[in-house]
Order: sequence, then structure tokens, then C-alpha cells
Amino acid sequence: MTSHSGPGHDRSDAGLSAIIGERRQLINLAYRLLGSLAEAEDAVQETYARWYAMSRQRQEAIASPGAWLTKVASRICLDVLGSARARREQYVGEWVPEPLPGRTEWMSVRPGTATADPADPADRVTLDESVSMAFLVALESMTPAQRVALILHDVFGYSFAEIAEITGRTPAACRELASVARRRVRTSRPPAAPAAHQADLVRNFKQAWEARDIDTLIGLLDPGATFTADGGGQVRTTPHPIEGGERIAQYIVELAGRTADEVTILERTVNGRPGLTAQRAGVTVAVYAFEVEDDRIKHVWVIRNPDKLRAWMG
Repeated sequence: MTSHSGPGHDRSDAGLSAIIGERRQLINLAYRLLGSLAEAEDAVQETYARWYAMSRQRQEAIASPGAWLTKVASRICLDVLGSARARREQYVGEWVPEPLPGRTEWMSVRPGTATADPADPADRVTLDESVSMAFLVALESMTPAQRVALILHDVFGYSFAEIAEITGRTPAACRELASVARRRVRTSRPPAAPAAHQADLVRNFKQAWEARDIDTLIGLLDPGATFTADGGGQVRTTPHPIEGGERIAQYIVELAGRTADEVTILERTVNGRPGLTAQRAGVTVAVYAFEVEDDRIKHVWVIRNPDKLRAWMG
């Protein structure tokens, strides 16, 4: 029996498979740039729409389709970031990045880019760190160009020459953007605590919450801790950040008193770090992410906006 798929079909199939195979990397990139899985998926969908809108001749003329897709996705994200700032000013309550459940990494640094640029510090942000809630929150203080330069270079290993093509700036300007962004990250967040240590603190926090043990909660929280909740105007939550360990502990105990018979607290991985979820009748209604500093919980982020919990409904 003769096969009807000749060499041309094989090349076409292989090319299509390679293009589709880039999707995970593009989602990883776009999520870090935008802090929203929904917006990341939209950006990647638009990237593929632009690819398939081209003629076959134009597609075949592109030497590296993966690089083309990354460049287009990054430019789309840059545009989205420009408009997102205005949208977030109109957002009801506090805006917190969309949380990701379970394992969030499927890729490694690009082949051939594992060695740090000798002109740059060796302490690049790792892939695991770059998806933490603390890191994503730190990115919110940056300009879109700073954010793009930092993520593409320090996380994904792109050269400043490649980033210059995406941002429309010079390589030197992109180097400076990444340098400023790097300094902002370092001053805004402490070094990440070991995951095992954070897991112990979060587990103790859960147990004290369930026991309504305010003294233990106060001992677990940094005196200057902050509690930030995102309800998106769709569910009731505290509209402004709660400052201070004692005030946060009081709030948690009051919350436990109101919801003890309705809500189950579960230990879950949130953005690659130990966290908690609250479930009502088997449905996730809140996700809790934590930042730990000096053996104390420094920040608690709570996401209750249903639009940001869709990935947790499975």
C-alpha cells in the first residue's frame, strides 16, 4: 500500500507541529509579562492568528518561526501592558495577579542561552522565582518596557539585541531598562524563603486559622505584615490592604468565625510556592498566596475574584 504523504507533506506536518509546540513557552512568557492567565491566552491566540493570516510563502520565508512568534507575542503583551495600567486604575478594590495552581513550569531556558551574559550579574531570576506571587506583584511597579526587558533577558535568556527589536529601543537602552527593573525587584522583595520552611509556616497558619488561635497567628505574622484581597468588585472582601500582624490576625479569626461551617481550608501550591485555598461545597472561592521573610509571614495575598479562579475549578 502506497503512502500519499510525500516529503512536502512531511515538512508541512513537522512545521505545524513545531509551531503548535511553541504554545507552552508563549503562555509561560505572556503570563509573566501580564500577570493574568486569561490575558496571556488571549495574547497567544492573537499571535497565532497573525501567523496563520500570512501566506504560506511568507511563513516559509521566516527562518525561525519560534523566534517570530516570541517577538510578536512580546509586542502584543507590551501593548496590553500599556492599556492595562489604565484599566487597573478603574478596577474595583485591589488588583492582584491571577494565581496559578499546582505545577506551572513546562519548559527550561532556551537552548544555547544557559550561560549568563558576561556583562550582566550572574544572579538571574530563575524560572521558579519568576512565577511567584511576590515577584509578579513587584513587576506591577514597573513600566511596560522595563517589565518586558527584565522578563525576556533575566528569565528567558534573550539578548538585549533581540529585545531591542521587540521594544523598538537600542540594546543599550534595553540593558538599562532591565537594570532598573532588577534593582526595583531587589528593593521591593526579600530573598525567597526555602519552600519547605514556607510550607511549615503556611501549615501552622492554617491550623491557627482553623483553631481561631489569635496568639499563634500573631506569632506567625511579621508585625509589619500586609494582607491584600482582590474581589474585583464581584465578591465581598476587605477593600483596602490590612496593615500589621495583629490586625491581620484579628481579621482572620473573625473570618473563621463567620465561615467555619461553610469553608474548607486546603494546602495547595500557589504560583510554585506553598499556599492555601478555601473551598465551599467543593468549589474554590479563594486562593491565598504568601511571602515569607525572616521566619515570619510578611505578606498575604487573597484572590477572590471569580474571573481569576477559573484555573482552580477543575
